[in-house]
Amino acid sequence: MPWEVYFTLAVVLFAIAALARNWAGPDTVLLGALAALMTGGLFSPDRLPDPQQIVAGFGNEAVITIAVLFVVAAGLAQTGAMTMITQPLLGRPKRLAGAQIRLMTPVAVMSAFLNNTPIVAMFMPAVSDWCRKTGLAPSRLFIPLSYAAILGGSCTLIGTSTNLIVHGLVSEAGIADVKLEMFTIAAVAVPAAIAGIAFIVLASPRLLPDRRAPAEEIDAERRYTVEMLVEAGSAVDGKTIEQAGLRHLPGAFLADIEREGERLVAVGPEQVLHGGDRLIFAGVVESVVDLQKIRGLVPATDQVFKLRDPRPNRRLVEAVVSDVCPLVGQTIRDGRFRSTYDAAVIAVHRGGEHVNQKIGDITLQPGDVLLIETHPRFIERQRNRRDFFLVSAVEGSQPLRHDKAWIALGLLVALIVAVTFTPMRLVNAALLCGGLMILTRCLTMHEARTSIEWRVLITIGAAIGVGAALTQSGAADQLAFLAIKAVEPLGLGAYGVLAAVYVIALIFNMLIGNVAAAVLVFPIAVAASGGYQFTPFAIAIMMAASSSFATPIGYPTNLMVYGAGGYRFSDYLRIGLPLNLIVMVVTLALAPRIWPL
Repeated sequence: MPWEVYFTLAVVLFAIAALARNWAGPDTVLLGALAALMTGGLFSPDRLPDPQQIVAGFGNEAVITIAVLFVVAAGLAQTGAMTMITQPLLGRPKRLAGAQIRLMTPVAVMSAFLNNTPIVAMFMPAVSDWCRKTGLAPSRLFIPLSYAAILGGSCTLIGTSTNLIVHGLVSEAGIADVKLEMFTIAAVAVPAAIAGIAFIVLASPRLLPDRRAPAEEIDAERRYTVEMLVEAGSAVDGKTIEQAGLRHLPGAFLADIEREGERLVAVGPEQVLHGGDRLIFAGVVESVVDLQKIRGLVPATDQVFKLRDPRPNRRLVEAVVSDVCPLVGQTIRDGRFRSTYDAAVIAVHRGGEHVNQKIGDITLQPGDVLLIETHPRFIERQRNRRDFFLVSAVEGSQPLRHDKAWIALGLLVALIVAVTFTPMRLVNAALLCGGLMILTRCLTMHEARTSIEWRVLITIGAAIGVGAALTQSGAADQLAFLAIKAVEPLGLGAYGVLAAVYVIALIFNMLIGNVAAAVLVFPIAVAASGGYQFTPFAIAIMMAASSSFATPIGYPTNLMVYGAGGYRFSDYLRIGLPLNLIVMVVTLALAPRIWPL
């Protein structure tokens, strides 16, 4: 074999080892692999990609599409539209198995009819919030989210780009005995999806890590007392506390309700909320942020409505009152806090004790920690002044634009309709949807920029470049040739060749991604199938090229959840390898029976 094949395989194997040993993040490792392959190309410009070819993956349509879908998902999250979709589906399960079934079932069904990449992009922020509210570890849910999207996407011709590519290759090759229609693959893919989801639910407690980010550790001593008002006619007016999602809040509890001058204490989950109710919560700052984002609840202090800046432009800020602050010894109302600082105090913490007075009646003391709603410029103004010891922004505290929720949902529906029923490509529809999200002020340009997960895009673009090197160097062809030769002595005939084609497609998928794997394996399958019925081979390529569970780099959705779940390369291997085996067994058992060889 040419030295370029050995060199390329060595670089790829080193990259896989680096990911498996967690030496660095996938973006760093794969960029390093690209640099090595690019350097090798200096000595063999014909057998290895040149710099322009190897970085072409960063301009790939899939990379651009995923980047824009992050913006679309951010628009849905910033308006609360995603919560309107996912809350009825996800609910508040008490057990991990129930949570995974509630998550994977709708994701798999939706992915069968929509591209699975936007499904994962849209569900990711909802799952993050869900984990925080239910106390479940994100590492137990993000891999199941990706795997359910992959399994569901395999069930129809349009669910994943892999199936469409194989369909196109069959048409171009003019193979007359193969009829791939909308639900042809469902005869194999649906049983595989059911078996796969069942395996994940049963095996994930042992195979998925219970890994939580340090940010989830809550300082239980620093609790604020905050009052929220139920808006009349809102989404929570007339609902019980349980139905409104105000029970079992992470890091917070509903202490009592003030209604028409009377206090209702020890309220139960069946208590019905009325418009105008003042709800008194005790909780950590993260829980106050969550309360601010619940549709139908607003801060009870009327000072919030008197601030100059529109509410979507504001943030929550924590500020510690200094001993020289001019308002020390005065109440928040008498000291005219809002007029002085262009900020509204919504909660106060004082040395471990709950301050149960109304906000305006609280007398400020040195050391009080104030939770303030204001414009971000407050931080710049007060950071170096003596009125406050410390000023810091609360991450993720911008109020949701609930009035834009239906606009965001309408744009999402338009995206789905355009992709499903018109010739418009996903990247085109996503760009239009993302642009309209910004034009209709569902989110700002700054929020759009910061919503893009650049590490994910770098990883995907670099993985495409590595795949191009495997193809051009001839390493991919050599791997395929060796696999076919390995099964010949077994004397399994057509079944052995079919199994070999499946394994080749699976290995290629792990190394170079699903689309490239399908394209490369198809001519190998045509040559190897001889006079056999080709439909089982087409189905095998579809299933194997889509079933990328054992590595994070084989499928875009696996890369998308890599960081969000706090995963390592070995986490995918541990649960993905047996899942790959299950899907392979189901496919090889059913395909030759349904379409006899």
